[in-house]
Amino acid sequence: MARAKTRFHCTACGAVHPKWGGQCADCGAWNTLEETIAPDGQAATSARFAGYAGEAAKIRRLGDVVVEAEPRTGTGLSELDRVLGGGLVHGSVVLIGGDPGIGKSTLLLQSLAILTGDKGGPGKPLAGLYVTGEESPQQVSLRARRLGLPYEDLRLLTETCAERILQHAQQSRPDVMVVDSIQTLYTEQLQSAPGSVAQVRESAAQLVRFAKQTGTSLFIVGHVTKEGQLAGPRVLEHMVDTVLYFEGDPGGRYRVLRAVKNRFGAVNELGVFAMVDTGLKPVSNPSAIFLSRHEDPVPGSVVMVTREGTRPLLVEVQALVSESHASQPRRITVGLEQNRLTMLLAVLHRHGGIALFDQDVFVNVVGGVRVTETAADLPMLAAALSSFRDRPLPQELVIFGEVGLAGEIRPVPNGEERLREAAKHGYTRAIVPAGNAPRKSIKGIEVVAVSRLAQVLDAL
Repeated sequence: MARAKTRFHCTACGAVHPKWGGQCADCGAWNTLEETIAPDGQAATSARFAGYAGEAAKIRRLGDVVVEAEPRTGTGLSELDRVLGGGLVHGSVVLIGGDPGIGKSTLLLQSLAILTGDKGGPGKPLAGLYVTGEESPQQVSLRARRLGLPYEDLRLLTETCAERILQHAQQSRPDVMVVDSIQTLYTEQLQSAPGSVAQVRESAAQLVRFAKQTGTSLFIVGHVTKEGQLAGPRVLEHMVDTVLYFEGDPGGRYRVLRAVKNRFGAVNELGVFAMVDTGLKPVSNPSAIFLSRHEDPVPGSVVMVTREGTRPLLVEVQALVSESHASQPRRITVGLEQNRLTMLLAVLHRHGGIALFDQDVFVNVVGGVRVTETAADLPMLAAALSSFRDRPLPQELVIFGEVGLAGEIRPVPNGEERLREAAKHGYTRAIVPAGNAPRKSIKGIEVVAVSRLAQVLDAL
C-alpha cells in the first residue's frame, strides 16, 4: 500500500505547510506545527459519502430509526460492570488510564480471560483478542498462570502497527479486544514516532472506526502524565465512549476505578478492588475500608455519607487543629478541596463566632478516596471544631450537608438514600440539612434537621 501524503498544519492559526518547521511562517507561533494526513481525491470522495459506521450517509427521521435492544455483556467483575453502567455495550470503546503498576493490564487480562473461558463468565464464552505492544507473549503467559486465569482460549497478538492489528482483527472477528497500550501504536501513514500527538490520534481513530463498524467491544489502555492526565491529545477522550481512571497507591492493597466519562452509564461512578495473590478482587462493601472504627471516640473524627455515581458511600473525615507558630497558618487537605476549607473556616468565624485564624488546620479523608461534592462541607467543619475543642463526637453519628456563605445549610442530592445507607451500617443519629429531612421516619436512625450553622453547633 502506498504511503499517504502528509502535511503540517498550525494549531494556532490553521495554516498548512508542506514540511515541519519550528516556527509557523504565517502567525509566527513556535512549536505549533502538527503532522496530519493530506487527503487525496479518492480518499476524500470515499470519506464524503461514507458514514461513520461504514454505511452510506443519508438524512433520516429519528422516529424511523430502529433501535435493537441488545443486552449488556457482564465482564465477570461486579465492580467493573458497575463502573461501565451494567456491563459492556457492543461496539463501545473504553479508555482506561492510571499510574504505572496500578493494575490496568491485570484488570483487563482478568476480564478478558473470564469472558473467553468456559467458567466464570456470564453466558456463553466470547471470542477475545489481547493486543500488547509492551510485553512479550511469555510475559503475558506468566502473568495469566500466576493469577490462575482460564487462559487456554485467550488469543494473543504482539503488534504495534495499527494497520496490521486491524488486519488480524478483520480475520479473527473478536467480540472483545484489548489494546495495551495506545501510546505504543503507530500508523504507517505518518512518519512521526509512536506516542506523538499525531500517531496517537490517527491510531485511535482507526481503532474506534473498526469497533463501530464491526460491533467489537474495545478496551484501550492509556498512559498518564506526571500530573495524572491521560497522555496524548485531548481529542482522544472525545473519541471514545467511556473514560476510566485507575487510582490508588501502587504499594497499597486497594484500587479505585473511577468513570469520568460514560455515554452508557453514570459519570463519577466508583468501583473498588483489592489486590490479592490472584489479581484484583471486587470489594462489595467499600464503606468498610474507608471507616476506622475506633475503639474509643477520638477528637477530630466524623463519618459522612458521600455519593459516588449511583452508590452512597460512608467515609471518615479527620481533622487536626493545632496552634500555629508561623506567620501564615497552614490549610492542608488530602482528598478534599483546599480553597473550600479556607472558605468554610471564614464562615465558621463569621456566623459561628469561632476563630481559627491562628491555628494550623489539616483535613484528611481516610482510605485515599477523593470527595469532590459539597456534602463534605458540614463534616469538615464538625471535624475541625471537634479537634479544636478536643471533644470527640459520638461514634454513632453521621453528618452531611452544604454550607453557604451566609451560614445557611443547603440540601444535597439523594439525602434519604444516604440516610438509609447509614442506618444499614448501624449509625443511629444523623445531622442533615432541613431540606434532606425524610418525609417518613427511617427505622433505626434519629435525624436532626438543621438550617443554620448555629443550629449545627448546638446539635454537636
